[in-house]
Amino acid sequence: MYLIIKRILDFILSLLGLIILSPLFIVLIIAIKLDSKGPVIFKQKRLGINKSHFNILKFRTMRIDTPQDTPTHLLENPDQWITKVGKFMRKTSLDELPQIINILTGNMSIIGPRPALWNQYDLIEERDKYGANDVKVGLTGWAQIHGRDTIEIKDKAIFDGYYANNISFVMDMKCFIGTIAYVIKKDGVKEGGTGSIEKAKGN
Repeated sequence: MYLIIKRILDFILSLLGLIILSPLFIVLIIAIKLDSKGPVIFKQKRLGINKSHFNILKFRTMRIDTPQDTPTHLLENPDQWITKVGKFMRKTSLDELPQIINILTGNMSIIGPRPALWNQYDLIEERDKYGANDVKVGLTGWAQIHGRDTIEIKDKAIFDGYYANNISFVMDMKCFIGTIAYVIKKDGVKEGGTGSIEKAKGN
């Protein structure tokens, strides 16, 4: 029953969000166009519920010659690919705003596991162990308020699995409020984060 209510809330809140935030969208669009060449919106194939594919929408934060379909943490010196405006948007999570459209169309929810890249096989496999691939992906989730970019893949999958098995209005409110706190404090934002600890161990 809650999943039906959750979808209704997603639709209403995302529609209101698009209307209220439209002036901010315009400002960011202008800033992106003035800062670097390329499209304003960045589309990328991601995994949704039950590992279905969809195109996630973001404001473009990286140069157009950045290697495609490569997680940021696997890029050599990721800062070299990020634009000036992009760096600000990533720290404040403003680059995620176009995903309001993904929520409105039903590909995503406001709260849920963050959608993995189609080729993030390690994360996908780990999430399978905990049932985290069986729920709708979200703009933010339980893992995001427990470390965001600074936690390793296995731990992220465990947090996502915990959410998947405990979906409720109370859980969603915890994620929502926790996300606001994280964004304000800019906690957990680290370019080259997820996987970097594991990579360092192998050196």
